[in-house]
Amino acid sequence: MASGPGSDAASPSQKPMPSESARTKKHTLTEEKLFYMNCRAAYLTVFKSSLENIVSKEQLYLALQHAGRNPSQKTINKYWTPQTAKLNFDDFCIILRKEKPTSKAELLKSFRQLDINDDGYILHDDLYKFLTKRGEKMTREEVNAIINLADVNADGKFDYVKFCKLYMTTNEQCLKTTLEKLEADSKLRPQQFGSHVEGSPERDASPLPKPSPRILRKTDPESFSNKGDTRNPLLSSSRKFKTSVSLTVTMSANSNQNPKLTEPSLLKDWQCVQSKGCFFLEEDGKIISHQYKMHLAEKSMVYLTIKPLNLSQVEGKSSPWLSVDTTLYILMEHESPTNLQPVYFTELRNREVFGWTGELGPGIYWLIPSTTGCKLKKETKPVAEEALLVSRDETGELFLTKEFRSALSDIFEVIDLDGNGLLSLEEYNFFELRASGEKCDEDAWAVCRENFETKKNELTRKGFMELNLMEANDRGGDPRDLWVILHSMGYNRALKLTQACPFVIDIHAEKCKPRIKAVRMETCSGQLEKIICKFVLNKGSAKLMDGYENIIVYTYNNDSWITSVIENKSDNKLNIHVNNELSKNCVNSRGVNTYVVEVAPRSTTVCQHAMPMNERQEWTYHCVYSLIS
Repeated sequence: MASGPGSDAASPSQKPMPSESARTKKHTLTEEKLFYMNCRAAYLTVFKSSLENIVSKEQLYLALQHAGRNPSQKTINKYWTPQTAKLNFDDFCIILRKEKPTSKAELLKSFRQLDINDDGYILHDDLYKFLTKRGEKMTREEVNAIINLADVNADGKFDYVKFCKLYMTTNEQCLKTTLEKLEADSKLRPQQFGSHVEGSPERDASPLPKPSPRILRKTDPESFSNKGDTRNPLLSSSRKFKTSVSLTVTMSANSNQNPKLTEPSLLKDWQCVQSKGCFFLEEDGKIISHQYKMHLAEKSMVYLTIKPLNLSQVEGKSSPWLSVDTTLYILMEHESPTNLQPVYFTELRNREVFGWTGELGPGIYWLIPSTTGCKLKKETKPVAEEALLVSRDETGELFLTKEFRSALSDIFEVIDLDGNGLLSLEEYNFFELRASGEKCDEDAWAVCRENFETKKNELTRKGFMELNLMEANDRGGDPRDLWVILHSMGYNRALKLTQACPFVIDIHAEKCKPRIKAVRMETCSGQLEKIICKFVLNKGSAKLMDGYENIIVYTYNNDSWITSVIENKSDNKLNIHVNNELSKNCVNSRGVNTYVVEVAPRSTTVCQHAMPMNERQEWTYHCVYSLIS
């Protein structure tokens, strides 16, 4: 782009734009500039430079507070997982796009639901009960921090109108102070946005107003909607590059006329096992999925496939997840689960099925599902009409609507991993971990078996429906908690599965019956990224950066996608500018055409994956990688 947050915006004295679309574009760019200025103001309150990384939860919490947010511990844990070592400024901007500041109207609306007398006050006991039991639960200490604030209490009641005013004033003052600091410091003001390379000015030690304690959180899934890009596309036109390397790959249309994946002869005589699972799109854009252990008792030929799971569909309409690419990485366990050796992955394809066939020795193997993320992305279109989950009959009895029962039936199909039509405690707990973050223990499961239909100590489909109806009754018909569950399983407000991709794994073995078991659900990053890097370095083509033999770009392509990996053999951190603007009929996993990727010293990083938007047409992948000076 020619302009962005780092370039000059049009002044008010300029002539109006000749068309409505141009005026809209100008307004959008101005909003983008303001957004990134607010991001930088908050970031530079905590750090000397926006090239510094966030290296702790505490730093992330403080930076978010200075940006006018008030994150809960659950929100912090969502972005700072056990695998997180650091976050950069671009990551911080992404988080701010997702974690929108709460408006005064939203706060008042939330509190008024507890105001029984409609007089602007809430009894302390009612406030404790609601904030520690519902939605994103708070601790008693956190509630005390709210109740003990000056000027918001009267005769044992909580004055939520005054609290909302205090909360908004404190946040506004915090943001105002950070912006004033940015404007006042001549060293900070000219710095560019994004992963730039300016100097490190000294921080102003002037104190800032302390943001208010954490407040009531919405459990409405739409409050988590992602309305921004996953990366900052507005890169400064003044950026300077030391060197560049470009790559162009033109791929023919994929007609699937000649599939490369073919079944072994006499496959019907081989022994087979199956397991289901699902890719879930997280709020931060990461993808989480089930992971499996497979056991082979003896050396055998194996035919292994993975494909999207075909659930109930509306006639004449294709399900969005059926176009999502699904891959399976096979790792052999040596002595311990931490010592895994990558062996193969399912790179051959026949329509929506990806597979691999070959000989495996006896032992334990890990199966790690993966998707590029090119086709599984955050929904951007607003839902026109919200689906009804529950209703009441003429006697006042609560029941689940037909649409909700259909969605629950599909959810049952997905979480019934072994496909036996029943839910074991282990299968149900994968669902509970996804929906609530907590497991159901043996005692709770015994109560469940007593109250709902079970068979062989496992929950039936009917029992699963009964359980959800009971939860709806417990809430008096209030569907908000039900929507939280649906959102966590990938459903939007129209009850369409748009933020998840269920899949099914089939394993055939010639000599013995294989065993497969889902063992955990984790984000597709960290260890998986290392595995992908290793495969790309072994199978892909390499290009050196001109004049920099320590910087290598590897590209792996098959008929379905292209993966790019950057290797940094130097002792210095690199910032690589990536430009896909000349690609045609192409979508990448980053979601934007231009961005900056940081590569740590002596490491490899998956830069991006790319796929055709329309597989029936030719597509061109054209990428320019530039080293930022």
